[in-house]
Amino acid sequence: MVADGEPLWLPEDRAWALALAHVEADSCPECGQPWSEATDPANEFAFRAELVRCHACTTSARTVKAYQDKGGQSEGLHVHITR
Repeated sequence: MVADGEPLWLPEDRAWALALAHVEADSCPECGQPWSEATDPANEFAFRAELVRCHACTTSARTVKAYQDKGGQSEGLHVHITR
C-alpha cells in the first residue's frame, strides 16, 4: 500500500513499464513474435506452428454457432464460460 506522500511508481517500476511497452510495440499483434525477427526474409522457414485446441473456446464457438443457426443475433453477445 502506498502511504501519503510516497510515489505510486518508483524509478524501477517506470523502467519495467517502459521496457514492456517497448517489447509490446515491437510485437506482431497476431502471434506476439518480435517484428524484427518475424519479418526478416531470412526467417521465412525458421518458425514452426503447432495447433492446440482450447476446449473452453471450442465449447464457446459451438454454442454461438448453434445460437446463430437458430436465428439468434450474435452482435454484442458475450459468452460466459464455466467449468
